[in-house]
Amino acid sequence: MSIRYAAKSPAERRNRELEATGTETWSTCLEVIYETDPEVIAAVLPKPLTPHAKPYVRLNLTQVVMPGNLRFGAGWFGVHAMHGDQEGEYPLFMPMTTEQATVGGREVFGEPKKIAELSIDRDGDSVSGKLTRLGFTLAEVTGTISGSRPAVERDSCDFYFKISPSPENKDHLDSDPLLIHSYKHHKERDVELVDATVILKDSPLDPIADLPVRRIIEATWAQRATVIHAKVMGTVPRGDIEPFIHQRYDDMSVLGSKD
Repeated sequence: MSIRYAAKSPAERRNRELEATGTETWSTCLEVIYETDPEVIAAVLPKPLTPHAKPYVRLNLTQVVMPGNLRFGAGWFGVHAMHGDQEGEYPLFMPMTTEQATVGGREVFGEPKKIAELSIDRDGDSVSGKLTRLGFTLAEVTGTISGSRPAVERDSCDFYFKISPSPENKDHLDSDPLLIHSYKHHKERDVELVDATVILKDSPLDPIADLPVRRIIEATWAQRATVIHAKVMGTVPRGDIEPFIHQRYDDMSVLGSKD
C-alpha cells in the first residue's frame, strides 16, 4: 500500500508554486491605477522601502484560468515604492479566491495573500468588478469601454517581506525577515481603456479605504500574462517590520469592538 503522507524521493518533489509563476498564463484583468495622498503612502511603507515620486496605487481584479481549467480570482492592491534605486510596488493586500492560490504565495514569496471573494463582469461595453472579504465589500469598480491603446511588454519589481511570527511573543517575529524582489515580465493583448469609477469601502480588517482615490491615472480591461523570477535580497531588522505585521494578519477582536 502506498502511504501518501510518507517522505517523497527527490524525483517526486516539485515546487509547484515556482513552476506556476514561471509559466505564461493569460488572464482577464480589470485594473485601475490611481493617485492618492503622498503622506498616506509614506505611512504604510516599512523600512527600507521609501515612497516613489508618483503617489500611485494599483487595484487589479483578475480572473485566472490555469492549465487543466483550474479557475480562481486573484487581486492586487499595492502602492508605488522604492528600494534604493529600484523602482517597484509594495502590496498591502492580495486577495485570492482559493486556498491553493493563497498558501503557496505566502509561504514561498512572503506575499500578503488572503482568501476573499472577487469578480469581474462585462456586458457589451459595460464592465464592473467587486471585492468582498468576511462580509465587508471593500471595492467596487464600474465603467464603460472608452477606447483602446496598444499592448505593451514591460518589466516590474514587487517588494515582499518573508516573515515568521513568533509563537511566544505577540506582535514579534522569530528572526529578521527576508526582503524579496519579485521581478516580473508582463505581456498584454486586447487592451481597452475604461472610463471608470472606483468606490473604496471601509473594513476594520482590510482598510484599503484609507488610501483615497484622488485621480484615476488609467483604467483598463485587458488580457495579461506575467512570468516571475524572485530573488532574496537579504534580511532587514525585525524591529522595522514588526509594527506592520497587522498588514497581513487579521486581528479578529476588532469585529467585537464597540469603539
